[in-house]
Amino acid sequence: MPLAKQALPLDAEPGAVANARRWVVEACRQLERDDLIECAELGVSELVTNAVLHGEPPLSVRVRGTREHPRIEVADASRQQPEPPQPALFEEDSEEGFLATFGRGLSIVAMSSVTWGASMDSHGKVVWFEPAPGMHEDAFREGVIDVPSDEPGWAPPADAVPVHLLGVDLKLYLGTQNQYHDLRRELRLLSLAHESDYPLARDLSTMFVTYERQLPQGAELHVDQQLRRGATRMDLTVESTPGAATIFSTMLEMFDLADAFCRAERLLSTARTPAQRDFQSWFLGEFIRQIRGEEPVAWSARSSSAGHRVS
Repeated sequence: MPLAKQALPLDAEPGAVANARRWVVEACRQLERDDLIECAELGVSELVTNAVLHGEPPLSVRVRGTREHPRIEVADASRQQPEPPQPALFEEDSEEGFLATFGRGLSIVAMSSVTWGASMDSHGKVVWFEPAPGMHEDAFREGVIDVPSDEPGWAPPADAVPVHLLGVDLKLYLGTQNQYHDLRRELRLLSLAHESDYPLARDLSTMFVTYERQLPQGAELHVDQQLRRGATRMDLTVESTPGAATIFSTMLEMFDLADAFCRAERLLSTARTPAQRDFQSWFLGEFIRQIRGEEPVAWSARSSSAGHRVS
C-alpha cells in the first residue's frame, strides 16, 4: 500500500474512534515510525471524538506531511475553529493539574504532539497534529491556525485577453482542481509548521499565490452547477492577463516537480493521475496559446492519450 494513503471516511458515531486508531497505527507502521504510535493513537482519539461530538459530517482521517514529519489530520464540514487548550486552575506540576488536562479540549493533542493546528476553508476544517515520540507536559502549546485571508476578488484589467476553453471535461476539471487545492494546502502547512526544514515549500506556496491571482474566480462553482444538471462537458470563456503566460509556463514545471516529490514519498500526498496531468497541461496551455494570439484547441479524448503539452 502506498505511503500516500487515501483518507479514511468515518461515521459520526463512537465506533469511529476505534476505526481511526487502527488506521493510524497501520499508517505509522507503514512509515516505519513505530516510535510515534502511542502519541498518534492518543491524539487521533481526541480529534475524532471532538469531530463526532461537535463537528459536521462528512468526517475523515488521513496522514500527510513527510516521513520525517508525518501529520495526522481529522476533517469535518464545520467551519467553527477549535478552542485552544486552556490552563487549569491547579498548579501545572501538581497531580490535580496534570489529570485536569485529560478530556479538556485539545490538551491531549498538545501533549501528544510536536506541533498541532487547524486549517479552515469553505468546505469546513481540518484539525491536525504531528505526533511526538513521547508524551510531554506542555498541554497549552498554541496551535497553528490557518485561516484564508480575504483578498479582493479578481478583476480583469483593461487589456484582458479572452480565453475560450472548449469541451471541458467537468469531472476531470473538478478532480484536477481538488488535487491542486490539496497540494497547495499541504505546502502551506509545511511552510507554516516547519519553514526552516522545508524552504522549498515556502517558495512554492508563494508561487501558488501569484499563480492564483492570474486566474478568474467562480469557474469551479459554474462547473459544479453544470455537473449537478447532468452535463459532462461544457465550454468556458474567461479572461486572463497578458502577463499570465509566463507564470503559467513556470507553473507547469512546478506541478511536475511536485509530482516527483510525491512519487519519491518526500511528500505524503497523492501525485496527479496521468489524466489530470494531461488535462492541467491542456488547460494552462490554452491560456498560454491564446494569450499569444493562437486559436483555441478543444479538450478531447485524443488530447488525453497524446499528452497535450505546450512548450
